[in-house]
Parts: sequence; C-alpha cells; structure tokens
Amino acid sequence: MKITQRVKRILANYEGENPGVKANLARILMEGRLGGTGRLVILPVDQGFEHGPARSFAPNPPAYDPHYHYQLAIDAGLSAYAAPLGMLEAGADTFAGAIPTILKVNSSNSLATEKDQAVTATVDDALRLGCSAIGFTIYPGSEYQFEMIEELRELTLEAKSKGVAVVVWSYPRGGMLSKKGETALDVCAYAAHHAALLGANIIKVKPPTADLEQDEAKKVYEKYDIARSTLAERISHVMQASFAGRRIVVFSGGNAKGTDELMDEIRQLRDGGANGSIIGRNTFQRPREEALALLDQIIKIYQGKA
Repeated sequence: MKITQRVKRILANYEGENPGVKANLARILMEGRLGGTGRLVILPVDQGFEHGPARSFAPNPPAYDPHYHYQLAIDAGLSAYAAPLGMLEAGADTFAGAIPTILKVNSSNSLATEKDQAVTATVDDALRLGCSAIGFTIYPGSEYQFEMIEELRELTLEAKSKGVAVVVWSYPRGGMLSKKGETALDVCAYAAHHAALLGANIIKVKPPTADLEQDEAKKVYEKYDIARSTLAERISHVMQASFAGRRIVVFSGGNAKGTDELMDEIRQLRDGGANGSIIGRNTFQRPREEALALLDQIIKIYQGKA
C-alpha cells in the first residue's frame, strides 16, 4: 500500500497516536475508489439494532443477509464497512481482507425509552475479526452522557493501546434538547468538538441545520456573524470545531430521501470541506443496482467529477 502525500498530511495531524492506529487509519483512507484523496464513503449497517429488521431491510429483502452488505461495500469501491458484532461475524471469513471493517461496539434499540446504549462488543472482538477500528456512539445531552463518555474512555484506551482506531458517532439527544435542537448548528458543532476532545480518530455527526438551540451560544453566533445560511457554510463550521480540520469528520446520510436531494446534500458536504459520508439506509434500502449507481454518483461528487 503506497500512501499518498494527502493521506500522510492527514495522519500527521494525529501526533499522539502509535503506528498501529495510524496504519489502520491509512488502510481506511487508502481503500476503494476514493483511496488516497482524503475523502471517505463508509457503509454503516447498524440499523437492525436501532430500528428493527423489517424497518431496516424489508424495502430491499436481500439486505437481510449480512453478506449482501459486505459485497455492496466492496463492489461500490467504498472506504470501509461498519456493523455490529453479529453482522461482521457472519461474513468475516468469506470477506477477510477484502475491505476495512469497523466494529460498532455499542448499540441501542427502538424498544427502549432511555437515551443510552449498551456495550455489545469488545476490542478483542475487533482484533479477532481483523477490524481497522471500533465505533462507539455517545449522546451529548442525555442523562446518561457521562456514563457513555466514561465507557468510551476505557474502550479508547484499550483500542489505541492495541493499534485499533476509534470512530465516534456523536449524536446529541435527550436531556434539555428539543428534537429540532438535535441537529442545530451550535449543537452539532459542539458534538463534533466533544468527539475530538475524547480522542476520536474519525468523527461522525449529522449535517446541521441553520437553527441555534442554546441561548448563550446564539448570542456568540450572532455577535461574530458565524455564517450558517448554506449547508456548506455550516459544514465548514463543524470542521472548524473539529480542531480546525485536524480531525477526519464524516456526515451521516440520515433518513431515506430522494436522489436529487441527497446529491445536493453531498455536494454541499464536499464544498464545506467534509472528509466524506457514512451512508446506510439511503443505499442498502434501494435495489442493489440502484444502490451501486447512487454510490457511484456520490463518489464522483467527492472526486470532483459531478
């Protein structure tokens, strides 16, 4: 694997990391059709845990099979595939070494009322399955946020000591946050900063709206005229909050949406300086050929060809 100068510059921002972590980040950054560009497209399939099997896979029944998602990510030329323990175990041997994998080590479900997640896998599971990284969700704002942060601290310490990179899903919810506030610009930027402060190698957040949730933050945004009228401007601010762009930040695809709307969003992510997208339901809920065509369009946008 020959590492590009662009990837070397990104890795240089991770000054406190050991060679094992950097090697695993390099594997993700050098994989697939965007390999070497500093851009990423990752397929996450943890929705079965979060929303249930029918809500996740009934729109495209072949997606009930874990092998389907491995093959989709490989054939589309993606950067990595992220999933919970059982999903990765179901194809780990067949697809060993075919694509970098991220083991999602905590999960929630739609039967719960509390804004919390259970730890469902270990760093040793990630090593056993040949994963490049673990993934962990925190809910800034939740009544359980501090317990989640402490769980992440312990897993991060272990993962990095064993050369495994850490991806943090930082999704504000619960507590005093309104539903609208979960994706407000000040809250999303705060969530990304949270993840960076906690040692995330790759940060995952949602694309922010122009809303401002916190009264004290709103005063600052207005005083300093922080641009937020376009999504590209808001993405640029989230990147700024992620150590002035020194951390890799990818943005979720969110709820299912039309192709044109999704492509416009991807262009604004690119123009705002995002490292890429981590996009699940908007791909695997479509028929395979349609999903491959969609991912091809997304990759071309990040390549600057569309």
